[in-house]
Amino acid sequence: MNENPSTSQQLSKISVPKIDDSTFHVLRQALETTLRTSLQRNTVDLEPKYDREFLQWYNSEFELIDVQETKSSKVQKAEPSASNGTSSRASDILTLEDLIQVVNYTNEDSETLLKHLISLLRSPHGNEEIQNDLIDLLGVDHFELIGKILLNRISLTEEINEGYMKRKKLRRELEEGVILPNMPTASSIIVQTGAQKALRKELIKEQKKAKKELNKIVAALDEDEKFELEATRREQERLRELEIRQEKFIPTFAPSSSMNPNKEKLPYVFDSMDSGPLTNVLLEGVRYCLPEGTKRKNTFLYEEVYVPPVEQGNAVKVNKIKTKTLDPHGRLAFEGTEELNTIQSIVFEQAYNTLENLLICAPTGAGKTNIAMLTVLKTIRDHCTPQGEINKGAFKIIYIAPMKALATEMTSNFAKRLDKLGLKVRELTGDTTLTKREISETSMLILTPEKWDVVTRKADDEALTQLVRLLIIDEVHLLHDDRGPVIETIVSRTLRQMEIHQQKVRIVGLSATLPNYIDVAKFLKVDPMKGLFFFDGRFRPVPLAQSFLGIHTNVDKSRDGQRKMMDDACYEKCMQFLKEDHQVLVFVHARNATSQVARSFIDKATLRNEMALFLPSNIKSREYLNARKALNKSNNREIDFLFQHGFGIHHAGLVRSDRHLMERMFLEGHIRILVCTATLAWGVNLPAHAVIIRGTEIFDPQKGVFTDIGVLDVQQIFGRAGRPQYETMGHGVIITTIDKITKYVSMLIRQTPIESQFKQRILDNLNAEVARGTVSTIPEAVEWLRYTYFYVRLKKNPFAYGVNWSDMTNDPDLSEYLTDFCYKAAEQLDKNKMIRFDRMNMYLSPTDLGRIASHYYVTYETIEMINSGEGEVKFSKVITDEVILALISQSSEFSQVKAREEEMMDISELLSTGCMLPIRGADVTSSSGKANCLLQSYISQAFVSNFALISETFYVAQNAPRLCRAFFEIALRNGWSQATTAILNMSKYIERRLWNWQHPLWQFPGLLKDQTIMKIENCRMNFSQLLELSARDLGSMFSCDGQKVYEALRILPRLEAEATIKPITATIIQINAVITPVFTWYDRVFGTGGVLRFWVLIEDVDENMILHYEPLLLPRKKVRNQEPQRLVFTIPIRDQQISHQYQLRVTSDNYIVEDTIEYISLKNYQMPTAIRPHTDLLSLNPLPLKTLKHPDFENMYNFQFFNPIQTQVFFCLYNTDNNALIGAPTGSGKTLCAELAMFRVLKNKPGKKCVYIAPLKALVRERVLDWRKKFDEKMKIKIVEVSGDHTPDLRTLEAASILITTPEKWDGITRSWETRDYVKNVELVIIDEIHLLGVERGAVLEAIITRLKLIARKRELDKLPVRLVGLSTALANAADVADWLGIKEEGLYNFRPNVRPVPIQVHIQGFPGQHYCPRMALMNKPAFKAIKEFSPIKPTLLFVASRRQTRLTAMAFVSMLAMEDDPKQWLHMDMQELQTVVESLKDDNLKLTLPFGIGMHHAGLQQYERNIVEKLFVERKIQVLIATATLAWGINVPAHLVIVKGTEFYDGKTHKYVDFPVTDVLQMIGRAGRPQYDDSAVAVVYVQDVKKNFYKKFLYEPFPVESSLLPVLPNHVNAELCAGTVQNRQQILDYIAGTYLYRRMFANPAYYGIEDTSSEGMVKFLVQVVDDSVRELLTSRCIVFEEDEDTLKSTPLGRICSQYYLQHISIRHFAETLRPGLTIVALLEILADTPEYSEIPVRHNEDKINEELQYFLPIKLPIGTDFESPHTKVHLLYQAHFSRAELPVDYFTDLRSILDACIRILQAMLDISLVNEWLDTALNVIILLQQIIQGRWYNDHPLMCLPNLSEHSIEVLAFFATIPQYQNQLGIDQLSYPLEKRTSKIVKDIMDKTILDDHEAKEVVTALMKWPIIRVREAHFLYQLDDCPIDLGLFDERTADWIPLNTSTHYKLRLRLESLGPYRMNSEAYCPKFPKEKTAGWIVLMGEKKTNKIMGFTKIPPICGKTEIRLDFKTPDMPGSYKFTFFLMSDSYLGIDQEYDIFCHITIKNQ
Repeated sequence: MNENPSTSQQLSKISVPKIDDSTFHVLRQALETTLRTSLQRNTVDLEPKYDREFLQWYNSEFELIDVQETKSSKVQKAEPSASNGTSSRASDILTLEDLIQVVNYTNEDSETLLKHLISLLRSPHGNEEIQNDLIDLLGVDHFELIGKILLNRISLTEEINEGYMKRKKLRRELEEGVILPNMPTASSIIVQTGAQKALRKELIKEQKKAKKELNKIVAALDEDEKFELEATRREQERLRELEIRQEKFIPTFAPSSSMNPNKEKLPYVFDSMDSGPLTNVLLEGVRYCLPEGTKRKNTFLYEEVYVPPVEQGNAVKVNKIKTKTLDPHGRLAFEGTEELNTIQSIVFEQAYNTLENLLICAPTGAGKTNIAMLTVLKTIRDHCTPQGEINKGAFKIIYIAPMKALATEMTSNFAKRLDKLGLKVRELTGDTTLTKREISETSMLILTPEKWDVVTRKADDEALTQLVRLLIIDEVHLLHDDRGPVIETIVSRTLRQMEIHQQKVRIVGLSATLPNYIDVAKFLKVDPMKGLFFFDGRFRPVPLAQSFLGIHTNVDKSRDGQRKMMDDACYEKCMQFLKEDHQVLVFVHARNATSQVARSFIDKATLRNEMALFLPSNIKSREYLNARKALNKSNNREIDFLFQHGFGIHHAGLVRSDRHLMERMFLEGHIRILVCTATLAWGVNLPAHAVIIRGTEIFDPQKGVFTDIGVLDVQQIFGRAGRPQYETMGHGVIITTIDKITKYVSMLIRQTPIESQFKQRILDNLNAEVARGTVSTIPEAVEWLRYTYFYVRLKKNPFAYGVNWSDMTNDPDLSEYLTDFCYKAAEQLDKNKMIRFDRMNMYLSPTDLGRIASHYYVTYETIEMINSGEGEVKFSKVITDEVILALISQSSEFSQVKAREEEMMDISELLSTGCMLPIRGADVTSSSGKANCLLQSYISQAFVSNFALISETFYVAQNAPRLCRAFFEIALRNGWSQATTAILNMSKYIERRLWNWQHPLWQFPGLLKDQTIMKIENCRMNFSQLLELSARDLGSMFSCDGQKVYEALRILPRLEAEATIKPITATIIQINAVITPVFTWYDRVFGTGGVLRFWVLIEDVDENMILHYEPLLLPRKKVRNQEPQRLVFTIPIRDQQISHQYQLRVTSDNYIVEDTIEYISLKNYQMPTAIRPHTDLLSLNPLPLKTLKHPDFENMYNFQFFNPIQTQVFFCLYNTDNNALIGAPTGSGKTLCAELAMFRVLKNKPGKKCVYIAPLKALVRERVLDWRKKFDEKMKIKIVEVSGDHTPDLRTLEAASILITTPEKWDGITRSWETRDYVKNVELVIIDEIHLLGVERGAVLEAIITRLKLIARKRELDKLPVRLVGLSTALANAADVADWLGIKEEGLYNFRPNVRPVPIQVHIQGFPGQHYCPRMALMNKPAFKAIKEFSPIKPTLLFVASRRQTRLTAMAFVSMLAMEDDPKQWLHMDMQELQTVVESLKDDNLKLTLPFGIGMHHAGLQQYERNIVEKLFVERKIQVLIATATLAWGINVPAHLVIVKGTEFYDGKTHKYVDFPVTDVLQMIGRAGRPQYDDSAVAVVYVQDVKKNFYKKFLYEPFPVESSLLPVLPNHVNAELCAGTVQNRQQILDYIAGTYLYRRMFANPAYYGIEDTSSEGMVKFLVQVVDDSVRELLTSRCIVFEEDEDTLKSTPLGRICSQYYLQHISIRHFAETLRPGLTIVALLEILADTPEYSEIPVRHNEDKINEELQYFLPIKLPIGTDFESPHTKVHLLYQAHFSRAELPVDYFTDLRSILDACIRILQAMLDISLVNEWLDTALNVIILLQQIIQGRWYNDHPLMCLPNLSEHSIEVLAFFATIPQYQNQLGIDQLSYPLEKRTSKIVKDIMDKTILDDHEAKEVVTALMKWPIIRVREAHFLYQLDDCPIDLGLFDERTADWIPLNTSTHYKLRLRLESLGPYRMNSEAYCPKFPKEKTAGWIVLMGEKKTNKIMGFTKIPPICGKTEIRLDFKTPDMPGSYKFTFFLMSDSYLGIDQEYDIFCHITIKNQ
């Protein structure tokens, strides 16, 4: 800068005495004011015109360029190029003048840019080389300008060079001008316009006037002060120059529309920055367009930018919405609010009446919360019933708040308002946790972004996320913040889920004013024309002026110096506001800073004599004096002192009363200045005219460093400026350092577009998506990125993200860039072992490490540290506590915890008091060392005094448990035993803040006194010893309340464990564990509804290896009842591990207690011997079908040759009578093998019978359908089904040649085989799936085979042997089974598992997760990909465990297909046929999935629906069939690909998920491969990851078949005792010797719990088994012991047990509960509690359904009922059946199951009542049976049993009639057969009287026709030859004809009955509500009501036409007059029972 000589001389001549600092400060202020006033007063307008341009060469002469001349010369030079053939349009011409004007207009720092631009143009590089530099320089928005520059480069360069040539000519003119001081220069050329020349002149005038003013001021300054003043003057001149240039620069050149396109006018955008006047302000070399009136001031202390408030004016006129016009829900939510404000009224229509996504940008305090409420109300309204009732379970609302404080505030706000609607609002942040029940009850969740990210990452919470219908994101402008990637992740995940699941989720973004709101709207998928709302400062309730003060750093750069300067600036601003009589809020960032700032202000005011300004004007008023009195009551003397000086302080460290006191004092005006922390801005609405933020540096505990205060906090604080009721404006002041002033101006004045920070966190976010399963390929990752804000900004501003010009040109959509971006990220993740990256196929697969990182929010860098551990701090199999702490501390999460010099003393103190373990790997001067120290101090609960250390300790303590849990999971997955235990313990130390050497009772604060626990800790007794002491001993030992200590010791979660080993094979063992809780559940500690979590580990001690692990959850109920938990683990082991030591460890997941350890060893166990090899498949020529030599047999098949297996076994089966066992994989053609054996019987012994026994009813049905076509239709050979659903009569059984039955049914039949001729006539017994001997139902199979062997032995004596043929999968111990069956070696064929007609490839994939449903959800996408990969066009069969899973899987596939190019790719039928099929279906889900080619098959569908699905799949019209596991057995529908989606099912008995039997999994896999179509097949098995190795092993090494007879042996012994087969203990022992159990006990004794394997030991074990069985049967009263004969005899109860195929414990139950006088309600309870129903499943959450269901049923269960009990569920299902209540689909299936067994149970109850002669109980049992068959209550109106009739219909038809009476009224009893004419008349009559339609009325008439009409025609007493007729019409004993009978005499009652009506010959019961066919039987009882005794009874078959029955009875022993009653009771119909009294006079029988 050139100095003015006159000014310098004047300053140098001044000499005055020294003055003090305060005087100098005043002088300096005066100087600055004078300079500013002078410069402003002399400002002149500049001519906005470009006439000439000046070019200034740096350090050179000047010359003038005539623009017009240059322009014309350029045009002339352009003409030749046109003539040379390069056509150039006029619009492509660009002159230097044009270029200068465009650059000046479109760029903020045009001088610098022009400098670089001219250098590029004059450089020797070609156009292609400089184009990228031009793109970087000018930006992608100026493509067209760049093209023109390159096109005109030659002419532009010539124009520049011409300037050099005219240098001398212009020298004279330039010398006459004035050169601007500090003129920006370029390296070669600087552009200066005529306007700049005028500017220089204006500045000179101002300088001259300013100097005159200075002369008056400097008189009192010394030399140093003069020097400082001169520096200030020069700075003022420079800034003023820049100010004038900015204010007066008005460009005349407007760029073309292509360069700066006009913005589209948006209807709801109110942005004054777009249209209002602006001012250009230069800050730190950057030009800003700020609102008009913006001023810039520079002082010695600071530089200030003042932005005036936006004038409100009439921004928009709108009719404000009155809240009374809202719907009822809206009025309740807005109760207390009369109308919405302007912004809310503008948004109202879109928010409240549409589902548009919204982005609301509005100033703080504009009422955005109410807008959120409007969208919430819209969501609620959309989920209301027509009656206005809210369906709370159908939706969830998520509100994302960026700060926990804001989340708490929003929770309070919304909870208060929505509580009126009965909706719950809860907060879910890092500080709060909710149970699953609480979450399910909550309609609106308030979360932080990170918390919702974690929730949506977990598959466990998939059900929650799918219920979300509204997502509100508050402060969405934080996208540019470090937390922005989290918001991007949340939104992108939501958007993708919407498309996948086809469910609308409304997204609402709330934000402060944004510069690039259109980009954010695009990201949120907001329609700009409908959902984008932008409101600028005009809409603020009180206009806000803003001042930005930047403290100069050239005076004092130290932290203390800067702080002092900020205090000075803050004081100056406070004085300014106080002089205007305003209150001020001063915000500081530390609690202790509040008092420090207030006291420093007091000192300054006292020094400057300005204290009066700080005191309120009402200091002498009564109100002020009262305030003083209130202050005196406070114990805080500091606030009292400050109050006296007009100050107050407010921070979280004050007690609540003091905080409230300060707030009240400020509101009442007694305090002028309130110094506070930011908590006041968030938590309390306390406005003031002005708010000042003193300093912007705050300590961030999340990062552990000092950072700048965020824009969100600034906006919230500025929101407190201005009091709407009292003032017209507010003022916000932010004081920061000079280098940060531009940052806050940009943020608060919307200058800088917000950019995405997503790129920095791509590794963590991509890993989360891969782990979640939503991204599995690179293309999917690219597609995922397109949903992010990163992609939006990448397209808009690619150079900010590293995209160069060539990439944009070649790839406008950036697909290649994104692919490369994802590829590199995937490579990094793969290198870090977080994913598996298949580079060939671009597949991304998650790993355990990646899943753990995602689940626990662990960063990529931390995982990298884990993988690359070096030195002494290494993650390994053996790890110490010090190393664990060091690993946690070295995590990247703590990398920003910096060690500061000023903290070293505090840290040293913590090292000595809080660090119990040495710090490894670093010292406390490093980040990790400091974090380690703070973490140990936290655990030790050491006192921390330093505020910054407190915050850092909190941060470390908040993150360390999460990291430690992640490390625990990693060690657990690696199978490291010691490391797993050590890390789990460390996580508990951190969470409980307790070291392991401290007493565990410290975990329960408040339970015992601290002194007591200290005494216990010091007593040197271990925990076990303390437990042995009594309460009295404890009290005397520790001088305390002994009972409390006694109880406290038992609260600690302790478990007892027992474990036994069962060897399965030589390399597979089964461990059975029984774990029992032995502690007290204390509600105050554990809660009332939670569970305690434990880990069960099976450890190999020798190898430090975990063989198996699983969590154990113990709810309150199980702990209180101390219920033993039975666990079974099947574990593969290696040969060398047999000698190892094992242990079962049970450890608490939450509490520090001793682990429960049970040692296990295999050393004393006898392992099973090696298995004999399989049968080799011989290379034989396939036998032709003609080998059968029977045309009828040959015609059954459509092939010409048998397959290899059938060829090899043909001779044995077809040409011999040898017993045979065929073991081969499923799909090998074993059914045809059975048919070969049947052909031999049919051919050689035509009169004999074949019996086929299948283990499942589904298999029975499959065989029946198949063989009826083959045998019945083609060969006229009768087939009969004998199962629970079909019980044919004796004639049918005798006539049939082939019986197809289940094991249970055949067991029941053969129990009386000697009395059944058709059983004796059986020649061949085929037992299918004989390998099922090893499952629970296999005991029945074993019993009947044992009995068949007995039958065969007896028949062999008669030379009539029975042939046995067994069919199974490949067996590991086929020889054992064959030997037991009596099969010789030539009949044993046990082929290998891989011997199949179609080779199969099996893939096993493991999936993580302890919870079943989330794990199943993870399998959906891999299953979809497997179909696409292995079977894109061939049929696929997918097996799941439940009906619900079929539905969920199918819906997931539909969602994925919707994303495909061809959603119908799996459908192979025309649309017309599809439409016909869909219209015939009832199931809504099936209607939805079939059009996508996906079928579902489960028991919840109607039979005809299942048939349709099967048919479509077999005919290949649909490609995918999703079925429950029963389909694997039931129907032969093979497919090319089989997917087993999960190998577990829910066991209702144990209330947990258990594994499918291995046989079931093999059966499912066996469905893969279609011999007719495929030459290969694929099976994919999805399992829980911990079971992957187990399934790998068993697929190639089949399990041996073990016996399952032992647990149910008493039932089968009872059956044999009833049959007379056995009569004493020795015969029972002989019976056992014939079982498969006996054989396996010797082969594998350890499996059956036999420890002593010597001969004596085995005999002792067998004797014990017999004794146990006999004792059980004696207890159940099924047998009696005859001591005289030493025999066992069956009792009536035992025979009933055997006859009705019940468990003996069921008979025991009846014996204990049945008694005379029982009501129907009591009998229903007994029925429901029958042990037969203990297997009914109570699925997850069905206890809640049961509890809700009982409220709608007539019988209320008592308080305390266990709704998880299967018996409770059965009781409720029976009630629902009688009430015909609506039930969930699973409940209907369960109801069918209980109804299936009810008849035999009730028949047993009836027989027991009959045997005991209990008349009333027997009658009520029959009535209960009638209720079940008809599905009605006995006290319902009789006509309610008829279909379609309601109570209203009955009233008009026959209200006082029973069904027989109504039949009589209609004349139905007179009809011999259904007459169409008569029927039509009745139908018409019913339709006339009711609202029934024709079809419904016909159903009523059909029921009336079928309802039996029975008449008792005659009744006689018979005695020997005497026949005494009975008059049944007498009802009065006074007129009765008494019948004489003898005492104690046996008589017969003969009845002649007749059935009337059109269906009189029908034997089937009409029972549409009963799921099985039933014949209508009758029971005749004769008894005496007075004595409640049954005298005689008989059961009779259906009455068809006329029939006669006889009933034997015995008269009483005592003579006298008796009224006997006989009852004719139906076992199927309600309301038709008949009762007749018979009057008898009994005399003593004559001898």
